[in-house]
Amino acid sequence: MAGRTGDVAVLGAGGKMGPSLARRLRRAAVRAGRACRIIAISRFSDLALVEGLEADGIDVVRADLLDPAQVEALPDAPDVLYLSGMKFGASDRPDLTWVQNTVVPATVARRYATSRIVAFSTGNVYPHVDPAAGGSVESDAVSPIGEYAQSCLGRERVFEYHARERGTRCLLFRLFYAVDLRYGTLVDIAGKVFRGEEIDMRVAYVNAIWQGDANSYAMRSLALCDVPARALNVTGPVVSVRDVAEFFGARLGRNPRLVGTEGPHALLGNAALCQTLLGPPEVPLPHLMEWCAAWVKRGGRSLGKPTKFERADGRF
Repeated sequence: MAGRTGDVAVLGAGGKMGPSLARRLRRAAVRAGRACRIIAISRFSDLALVEGLEADGIDVVRADLLDPAQVEALPDAPDVLYLSGMKFGASDRPDLTWVQNTVVPATVARRYATSRIVAFSTGNVYPHVDPAAGGSVESDAVSPIGEYAQSCLGRERVFEYHARERGTRCLLFRLFYAVDLRYGTLVDIAGKVFRGEEIDMRVAYVNAIWQGDANSYAMRSLALCDVPARALNVTGPVVSVRDVAEFFGARLGRNPRLVGTEGPHALLGNAALCQTLLGPPEVPLPHLMEWCAAWVKRGGRSLGKPTKFERADGRF
């Protein structure tokens, strides 16, 4: 933050990662002695969240990004983190999914044509791969499975277009499964182990990264925005669902109920480039797993938003 100038806008700040990212940006700005504004933009249906963010020194702007007039009226910011998008319910409303994931980015890219934009994307743009290969890398051909993933590739193409045609500096932030103690791949598995629920083994490997590390990478990726737009895989190591379930079983005093045949392929990412450019995650996987086990065991709050990592058909 010490090397940036001007305000920072977080679009889609009312979702799972937005509030913690805005707060991290604010803390970093204060430590760096920056007098900039951190602007959190979303519809914000939760008024308690609005009050909490404002109490933490964050400027809140309530806006519907589906409305071009409201997007045009948003405050200027040289640095933009774009988190808005739709995943859950995508199979029920494919029309809304496509609008949220492609039309809204086009409107935002026009509004912030002269800004740096870190556009959150997903590893779902890649095909499923053999876990032994270590995960997809940025130079691999994309091959999204299902309409949700296809619409996410559409979002990337929109930002790529604006980078090439209008010179907007962009980075495509391909995130694989951030884990907060209230949600994420590890929390999904831990919760099922604790409740004695079946764990589907069709997708036998996943990635996991602490949400705080994902937020840190997002903040620092502003310096990597470029023309043409560049892609960056952001994730943690590849882990075996069986190994993770057995770990949680030992910590939680339960016998994991693993069902189905382990599939030969999974949606996996390789973050070697990210770590070369920005360093390794601060929270190693063993620590993250211990945190998740302790949280679930004591009945910590859940957001009730399973990742559905076990879906191999791309339907969410």
